[in-house]
Amino acid sequence: MAFMTGLGITTISKALKDAPDIGEATKKRVRHVADQVGYRPNRAGVRLRTGKTNVISLILNTEEEILGLTSQMIQGISEVLAGTPYHLVVTPYTHASDPMDPVKYVVETGSADGIIMSRMEPEDPRVRYLHDKNMPFVTHGRTEMGIDHAFHDYDNKTFASDAVDVLVRLGRKRLTLLGPPRTLTYSRHMSEGFLEGIARHDLQQIPLNQITIDDDIQTIANAVKKLMSGDMAPDGIVCGAGSAGIAAAFGAEQAGFELGRKVDIVSKQSSFDMLKWFRPGLNVISEDFRDAGRDLARKVLARIDGTPPSQLQTLAYS
Repeated sequence: MAFMTGLGITTISKALKDAPDIGEATKKRVRHVADQVGYRPNRAGVRLRTGKTNVISLILNTEEEILGLTSQMIQGISEVLAGTPYHLVVTPYTHASDPMDPVKYVVETGSADGIIMSRMEPEDPRVRYLHDKNMPFVTHGRTEMGIDHAFHDYDNKTFASDAVDVLVRLGRKRLTLLGPPRTLTYSRHMSEGFLEGIARHDLQQIPLNQITIDDDIQTIANAVKKLMSGDMAPDGIVCGAGSAGIAAAFGAEQAGFELGRKVDIVSKQSSFDMLKWFRPGLNVISEDFRDAGRDLARKVLARIDGTPPSQLQTLAYS
């Protein structure tokens, strides 16, 4: 680049770093050449000079619902980071592994400047660990442990309450909830909204305790078919995830229940309107995972810059 511009190496370096003692015309000229030759800063060199990795780690359960979080949240995060020096690295784990392991790995190896994570528990050890280590992080979901931390969460309580209202308007009186595992914070929120709706309209709750939205589609379909074939079949189902909505619809139909006639389902779906294509009879309430990704990215960058976590807390409902 020095050869191409006729400038000294020191001047090139300063221009790329936006140094104040380099004129704007020179900076523009250097950036133009940098774009032409495909220049990218060497991460190892940047880390030696600044102590930063320019990496954001998304700690992601690889078994998350593929119709929602996995693809669209990553897209939203990437959109925000595209205009910054930061790069997104996905650090995966599974249900069978300890969720603390990837968090400790990132912190102990210094492999990222900030962390985004999900599947929050009321008393989540990852939050305490990161707080104690003074590591910038943001969570998709909330905790109940008295530690002030940055988060973006979806209002699952309002979702479940609204879903009950939809089913009531459709004339349904015996409702069941297919929600997330009880260990997760948002399971409590969803259950609270569902039970409040049941009480508000004086409806009958039909338990469905043996499965959650974490189970595979076939397991959910089989359980719903069994429930619908029994004496206590519900006429309305609230599903906490799009994949669960698909499975519940299949199971109900296998038991002889036609959507919109003998049973209605209200399912959460991601911002990609796939459920309505799959079954026009499904009723849906959307959660915008892509926008959540954008917000999480902005929040983790703000934490890296020192913004207090109390100023970075969002409860969204779309």
